[in-house]
Amino acid sequence: MANLKYYDVILKPVVTEKSMNAMAEKKYTFSVHPEATKAQVKEAVEKMFAGTKVATVNTMNLDGKSKRRGATTGKTAKTKKAIVQLTAESAEIEIFSGL
Repeated sequence: MANLKYYDVILKPVVTEKSMNAMAEKKYTFSVHPEATKAQVKEAVEKMFAGTKVATVNTMNLDGKSKRRGATTGKTAKTKKAIVQLTAESAEIEIFSGL
């Protein structure tokens, strides 16, 4: 397990049509460090965004895509995504408010 600080866990928010529709149910999607655990993601969200309280965390590992340029083939990097469900009395996450 990696020795990650809470500010290293969340890399960036995922902004897609599906993730924006899930925000109505207080579900937020983030791209996270590939070695981060669910407990680390929960701690990072609660520390980085004041007033938030996490109910559940769902994570998924995404394999890299195969890419080709001419005769050379390769793969993009593996990534990890986390969907964070906040409690009903929790505050909203501000970074998504202007989208």
